[in-house]
Amino acid sequence: PCHFFATKCALEGTKKGHKLHLDYIGPCKFIAPCIDNELNEFPLRMRDWLKNVLVSLYERDEDNNMLSEKQKLRVKKIYENQKRLQAGEHSLDLLAHDFEKNYNMYIFPVHWQFGQLDQHPIDGYLSHTELSPLRAPLIPMEHCTTRFFDQCDTDNDKYIALEEWAGCFGIKEQD
Repeated sequence: PCHFFATKCALEGTKKGHKLHLDYIGPCKFIAPCIDNELNEFPLRMRDWLKNVLVSLYERDEDNNMLSEKQKLRVKKIYENQKRLQAGEHSLDLLAHDFEKNYNMYIFPVHWQFGQLDQHPIDGYLSHTELSPLRAPLIPMEHCTTRFFDQCDTDNDKYIALEEWAGCFGIKEQD
């Protein structure tokens, strides 16, 4: 893949006005192809990670105002829930079980992350560019990232709507 990216830059980068999308920044890594089984596991880890990111922000947000008061109230419920799965490595079975058991705990983190990414413009759709702050740090660790985001775009319009995003993470349409 590294040679492919280098070639892509050399060839397409010479076209006037042609935009390039980098998947990640850093030393070249061999990124294995994402097999179907791994693709099915990806949302389990990603949901848990989104929840943990939000809880971590809440813990550190004394007066940094990274979260609004309304957001803090939503995250406080997750933070104080004793049934919450603590951050760390968990089996996929446990992650799946926790999602079923504590479904409501995962709704807000998924919606919140969409809102964090939907910035340029704020239009209810995520473009490839808007996904890059999430994609870039994940790709070297999670090789199914690109395939997952491609799969989320169910209508193949190159944008991920909130409904598509939530659906990718197993959040029900009414939530």
